[in-house]
Amino acid sequence: MIKKGRLYTPFVDHLKQKIRITHPFHPFYNQEFDLVAYRKSWRREYVDCHDQHQQLLSIPLDWIDVAETDPFVVLASGRAYFRLEDLFALVKQIERLNGRFSGGGQMALRA
Repeated sequence: MIKKGRLYTPFVDHLKQKIRITHPFHPFYNQEFDLVAYRKSWRREYVDCHDQHQQLLSIPLDWIDVAETDPFVVLASGRAYFRLEDLFALVKQIERLNGRFSGGGQMALRA
């Protein structure tokens, strides 16, 4: 029985007991750690592990070797900071905010 509020993800039992951080800008890049727990927080998936000083680390699931490699990260090879769809979403957000603040004597945001 699953308690209310408790997370259940079918693949959790299949996670490796040792994880490797694969995010190239993480300070522990390419280091292995023992898996302590899996959890979801703010709609993101994380794994918890301990570092060499027994401090708890929370690492996004997509930053470790369990996650599938993001094609954008592979193709960009550090040359692109933003995804095209994220930039389009940003433009829409700016347009929405500009419309919200342009009426009623408020200063309009410039894009």
